[in-house]
Amino acid sequence: MKKNKISKNWVNNQRRDIYVRKSKVDGYRARSAYKLIEIDQKFKIFKGGLTIIDIGAAPGSWSQYASRVVKNGKIISIDLKEIESIPNTIQIKGDFTEDNIKQKIKDQLKTNADVVMSDMAVNTTGIKNIDSIQTGELCKESLVFSKEVIKKQGYFISKIFMGSTFNEIVALGKKFFKEVKVFKPKSSRKDSKESFIICKNLR
Repeated sequence: MKKNKISKNWVNNQRRDIYVRKSKVDGYRARSAYKLIEIDQKFKIFKGGLTIIDIGAAPGSWSQYASRVVKNGKIISIDLKEIESIPNTIQIKGDFTEDNIKQKIKDQLKTNADVVMSDMAVNTTGIKNIDSIQTGELCKESLVFSKEVIKKQGYFISKIFMGSTFNEIVALGKKFFKEVKVFKPKSSRKDSKESFIICKNLR
């Protein structure tokens, strides 16, 4: 009964959500596109000719945005799930945390990446502390990977949750990058603990 009530509340929230409605009009697959758009508007990251790695890309709204604004670039999208085709993207299906998938990503790179971005999160258990810790581990793994494949002036962008791993992730970002910012877009739901870490310029 409680689960049904939660599901009903979620459906009602989706119907009222301006960004859900906007995503349908603009042709984005998820409202999360607007989080990346806000990040780009603030930090001026995306332009033509970039090489971008999108980790945890499904259903593809971040790759969609990148595909629209990055002309003559390369976008590599990775997810466990199948992603419906997006123009100007290379898609890799598999578990990013596995070494063979990381190698597949590297095999697609002719030069190091300009941007590594991740909206990756674990399938939620409903226990916020556990979800936060597990998603934090994915963020840390993405950070370590970005150090291997990113250009000296490159950007790393990732979802990050307020919680037990937050300070650890920010500290790791500062260890690898010269500039580290934490930003919460307006399109993030008010009751969500998510923010985004934006790192620039490798040490």
